[in-house]
Amino acid sequence: MDKEQNHHDEELYQSFLNESMQDYEKSHKVPETKQKRLLKAGRNHALQTNIMISLAVLLLIVPILTLSSYLYYAIGGKANHLIDIATKTIYVTEPNMSLEEMEVEENIGFFTMELYFDVFKRIGKEDYKAGEYSVSFALDKPNFPERDMKLERPLPIRGDMETNKLFHPGGPFGKTVGSDWDILDHLPDGTVGEIYLSLNQLMKPREIEKQLGENVEVRWVAVYTGIEDKSLYDSGYSVAPIGYPLQVDTTTWSPFNGRQTSNEELFLDILYFLAKDEKTAERISQARSLVLKERIPFIEENGIQVYGAVVTGPTPELRKLKENKRISVMKVGEVKLWN
Repeated sequence: MDKEQNHHDEELYQSFLNESMQDYEKSHKVPETKQKRLLKAGRNHALQTNIMISLAVLLLIVPILTLSSYLYYAIGGKANHLIDIATKTIYVTEPNMSLEEMEVEENIGFFTMELYFDVFKRIGKEDYKAGEYSVSFALDKPNFPERDMKLERPLPIRGDMETNKLFHPGGPFGKTVGSDWDILDHLPDGTVGEIYLSLNQLMKPREIEKQLGENVEVRWVAVYTGIEDKSLYDSGYSVAPIGYPLQVDTTTWSPFNGRQTSNEELFLDILYFLAKDEKTAERISQARSLVLKERIPFIEENGIQVYGAVVTGPTPELRKLKENKRISVMKVGEVKLWN
């Protein structure tokens, strides 16, 4: 009897449980369309949450990266050091070129720095804007500069002894090059010009001034460093001329301002400075190779001797230099109206 009663109770309980579950399913069943809406709403909420978290992280990272970038270029004066490399490289690798320190603009990004500056050429008695440069650095590694030149006769972007306008008297490059005296002869007398003079023998810097006289100004001299008279096969390097301004620069900012030491000593000081970051200087310069670690000892041992110069003055005075027997090749640079 007890067993039958228990069995009956279990059946009643199971029946009650089944009915309850069916009632629950009927009362809580969600339509399929509503299920899709709920899933879509859930995904959108999750996406919005992820976006907000990502924005919060970015808003936190951006100022940290910006501050870190400024600290990287500020600590130890790295930004000023890179500016010094760029400006001093131009003075010793680009003939008759100068710039103004206060006009150098810098823009620091995420571990990058952009430099912007104008370069000038002295033609006659005035400095003319020669172009606009921009140099990009990733950390302290520069890209090749972007140059927007305003010149009528600019030098090649990547210069060497075969493409520049100054040639060593004993080298293989200038022996078949003709001079531009005919061009100079056809220029109006009311003009001033810039010309590149290659000598037929090495001279001391001040000796060339005496040779050319007082009516023209020697702006830049090309220094013999033991490589310029060799072919690429003999030297193993494709190099462009290096040199320095012969005149003390009193009007435009320049490391050659004559306040502390002579231009000759400053030239060597700049070469020592650039030799520490030679790859950076090569990128910024127009030279394929600078080879300073070989050229500096040669200058120290043999002194400064020049094989070419960039001079400027009135066109009639420049024509007279054709009679100078020390000049082997003359190339015309920029020409402007009388100033």
